[in-house]
Amino acid sequence: MLKIGLTGGIGSGKSTVSAFIKGLGLPVIDADKIAREVLDIYPEILSWVRKEFGDGFFDWRGNFLRKQFGSYIFKYQKERIKYEQKIIPYIKMEINKELEKYNKSNSKLVFLDAPTLIENNMHPDMDFVILVWTDKNTQIKRIRDRDALSTAEIMARINSQLALEEKKQYADFIIDNTGEIYSTKTQVGDILEILKMYN
Repeated sequence: MLKIGLTGGIGSGKSTVSAFIKGLGLPVIDADKIAREVLDIYPEILSWVRKEFGDGFFDWRGNFLRKQFGSYIFKYQKERIKYEQKIIPYIKMEINKELEKYNKSNSKLVFLDAPTLIENNMHPDMDFVILVWTDKNTQIKRIRDRDALSTAEIMARINSQLALEEKKQYADFIIDNTGEIYSTKTQVGDILEILKMYN
């Protein structure tokens, strides 16, 4: 089974590419979705968050205030790193379970959609890495249009990830997602045709 890492940066359009791939009926493991699910699967994570970061990130019902917590940890790098060191092992464990499930079902290939694939050193486990790239100005504009974030919050999120230019050195394929949507779709199709030769 071919394992293909799909990565990018916030606002690069990785989710759009992932949706194209899913639309073709190909299996995609969503690391962001798993990152949310592990909080329910492993309640000890939120118990740890409450202990380490305080009650202020929980409402009166005990619900986790995810957006407020996200803004906080992206503002303070040491706190973000501390949280990631706690949660990433759980995320990797669930990703590996999903990969094994597809392997047992004799899938020919599976995509792992992970924004921090490289930062969390998951790329060596992939057979190929696809990077969804765009220029910095387009990246900022997309985030601003999509999310109600200040410029400082946008830059904190961008700077928390490895720069897209640096990620290029780890990529086997690069999708330039700066232009029109049809161009992106064409690039995805071309890459899938190449991947067919390997399985």
